[in-house]
Formats: sequence, C-alpha cells, structure tokens
Amino acid sequence: MKARISYSKLGKIRFTGHRDVARIWERSLRKAEVPVAMSTGFTPRIKMAFGLALPTGAESLVELLDVTFAEDSGLGVDDLDEVARRIDASLPVGMSVTGVRECAASEASLQEDVVATTWLMAVDAPDVMAHMDRVNASTEVWLDRERKGETRRDDIRAGILHLGPASLAEYSDVLPPQWLGESRGELIEAVLTTAGRGIRPTELIEALVPGCEPWNHLTRVLRINQWIEREGERVDVLTARPAHPPVCA
Repeated sequence: MKARISYSKLGKIRFTGHRDVARIWERSLRKAEVPVAMSTGFTPRIKMAFGLALPTGAESLVELLDVTFAEDSGLGVDDLDEVARRIDASLPVGMSVTGVRECAASEASLQEDVVATTWLMAVDAPDVMAHMDRVNASTEVWLDRERKGETRRDDIRAGILHLGPASLAEYSDVLPPQWLGESRGELIEAVLTTAGRGIRPTELIEALVPGCEPWNHLTRVLRINQWIEREGERVDVLTARPAHPPVCA
C-alpha cells in the first residue's frame, strides 16, 4: 500500500534544504515506527518519493511525498489517520502532517503529475504593482536562466498562469502567524507552471524587477497549493477539489 502525505514547512525550518528534509523524513518514519517498504541492493533505503523541491528559504502549506508501506505491515486505509498522527508527533518543530490518502499504484509520480503551484510572496521593491501590470500586459517576458552550467534566454510569459495582488486579510485563515509581523512590502499571488523547465518564484521576481537579486526583495515566500490535471481541469493534488479560479485566468 502506498500513501500520499501532505505536510507544512513553516518558520525557521524554511532554511533547511531539500536533502536535509529527506533525511528528516527518514528519521521521523523510523521514530514513529511506521512499517515502510525498503529498496533492495547494497544500501537499502526507505521507499518514499518526494514532490517538487521547495526552494531553500521558502515556506509551504502543501509539501508532498509518497510513502510505500511494507507488504506485511497489515496497514489499510482505515489506519492512515493513526499513521499520520504518529508521524506528525515525530516531525521537528515547523513541520506538520496536514493530510493523507491512499495513493493508487496507477497514479503518476508527483514529479510528473503536478502541473502548477500557487505562491504568496511578500515583495519589498519599488513600484511592484506597476511592474506586475507590465508583466500581465505583456505577450512576452524574456529572462536569462542558468541551468546545469548553461545560460539560456527563455520567454516565461506562458508559464505565468496568474499574477495579481493579495492581502493578509484575505489569507488570514491559512497564513502562519509569523507572516503578520515579519512580511514587508506588497503581497502578491502567483500561479506558476511546473511543466518543462517550470518557473521558480525567484525567476518571477527577476522578471518583475530586472537586474535584481531576488532574495534582497523577497521577505517571505509561501507555497499554498499544488495542482494536478484531470480531464482538462486543474484540481488539488491531495483532495481532488477544483482549482482556485485564478489558476485558469
């Protein structure tokens, strides 16, 4: 049996990188005494697969991983809530299990299935709203991007699925308490594609404020959802609920 688990990563632990988070999960699953399946070979590892890596320094309400339980574990769907509770109690401060469901063997991997992510960003830079209007009015947004030692000039406009202003009051029910006192600048909401080379939050800031160092202007970054596509419609990756309207804008 395989389970898809969602978890949050908030506060100071946002400065922990993806590989360290993977190690945290390995230790937490052992601590919670969850009977997980192991890979074969000289160095067996826990069978778990993570979704899209979260940039170091960013926070998230919806991080995802798939965990495969041992065949002789005896675990069923009715046991998932208890397993989630045990794992949650084993995670460090700043990480919490937020949801769990059975993951069918036929489902695509998270890396393949997620098509877009929604972000909230507090951006402290002059004329952010004017720059946002410029990007929204443009048919092309060119950006120099470096991947694997190569620099390419890409048009990222098609990958910006939604870009608009947001408010702390609008998201008061989901924002972590630290945001209320520590975020500075304008709050924007963006839905960015993950298809192909995808678009990172820092790359969006580079497009908004050309020539800048993104982390000099990003005072807080929060991933609030991840989306998959089913029958031509984007739906929540864990609950299969339809996407927030701006995703289709």
